[in-house]
Amino acid sequence: MGLFSRQKPKIKIESTKKDSYSGWVKCTGCMELVHANELTDNLNCCPKCDYHYRLTVKQRLDLLLDKDTFEILFDNIQPKDSLNFVDTQPYSERLENAKSKSGNDEAITVGTGYVNDQKVAIGVLDFSFMGGSMGSVVGERITLLIEHAIKNDLPVILVSASGGARMQESILSLMQMAKTSAALTKLHKSKNLYLSILTNPTTGGVTASFASLGDVIIAEPHALIAFAGPRVVEQTINQKLPEGAQKSEFLLERGMIDLIVKRKDLKNKVSFFINFFAKENVNNKKSNLKNTYLKLVSSNKEKEIDEKN
Repeated sequence: MGLFSRQKPKIKIESTKKDSYSGWVKCTGCMELVHANELTDNLNCCPKCDYHYRLTVKQRLDLLLDKDTFEILFDNIQPKDSLNFVDTQPYSERLENAKSKSGNDEAITVGTGYVNDQKVAIGVLDFSFMGGSMGSVVGERITLLIEHAIKNDLPVILVSASGGARMQESILSLMQMAKTSAALTKLHKSKNLYLSILTNPTTGGVTASFASLGDVIIAEPHALIAFAGPRVVEQTINQKLPEGAQKSEFLLERGMIDLIVKRKDLKNKVSFFINFFAKENVNNKKSNLKNTYLKLVSSNKEKEIDEKN
């Protein structure tokens, strides 16, 4: 009976794994083991091969904007299942699952903030929300952000990470391509800067619309940028694509994008373009005022000569 009357031995139970592999991940780029802390300290980039992993919306905003300057806009516009669409599950359920998984209410977050003390209008697509797909709310928020930028004379920054148009919204989703492009035409006429930042992956209707319409198009290293993915293209044309096709380096050589910027340099590069184009606009406005003044003076002189004659 003594066996059953004894107190239970005090056994220390480890709730976390303490072996040498705990917290280590195999890098997708170089296949080397990298500790999760190293990735966090290096802006989610591999310290060995510089492979750029995805960032959350919050991480992206923290990367680009000055601390505590972001103010969200148009979050009152929420997605809904207008078509009562059902595939393997109702679209309404997919939306709720996406909200729970990503922690965001849609595939884009928009608002205003400051980049090195320069106020900007910014939108960031969230790939963890249904693959960053563009539905009617995504298009509406982008359009409203652009209109807000025009009204308040702000540069626009859009960070893309998307699988394209959202199939569950059918034609309502496809219409957003034309809608956002039309809004950017108005932005261009207002002479406000638009910086498009392409991250891995940027595909489908997003690539075919606002992502490719930037005054300056910046891409992160090794980002997949395409309309259709490589597997779909190869199946369609029955040919193997060239090495590195549809990657940002390949597209830079062929002129589709303007430059590739590493994540650690991205904020300063964005700030440079904002300041550069701001000065250009000021110089252009001064030049236009000067030309108007000279025309006015010349016209007045001609009137004086006519009156004397």
